[in-house]
Amino acid sequence: MESLRIVPTFSSDDAAWLRRNKIDVPRFWAGHGVAPQTGDALRIGGRQFIVQARVWEQDGQGTTLKLFLSDSHAQSDTVFM
Repeated sequence: MESLRIVPTFSSDDAAWLRRNKIDVPRFWAGHGVAPQTGDALRIGGRQFIVQARVWEQDGQGTTLKLFLSDSHAQSDTVFM
């Protein structure tokens, strides 16, 4: 997966929240041999996001996997669906 670029895609409200709070999105899958799956939960800046859809794209720079994430929820040990 070294050439695979994984791009999380947030709702406009959540993207604005990330920018306002200057929250860097970690590269969760860097160095892992397994791509993220639908239903995976991410916790970023005290909020939880669920991978709702995945879109594979190919361009001149390689393969990109876009992750479309749910709207954020308060961080919890419970997965929201």
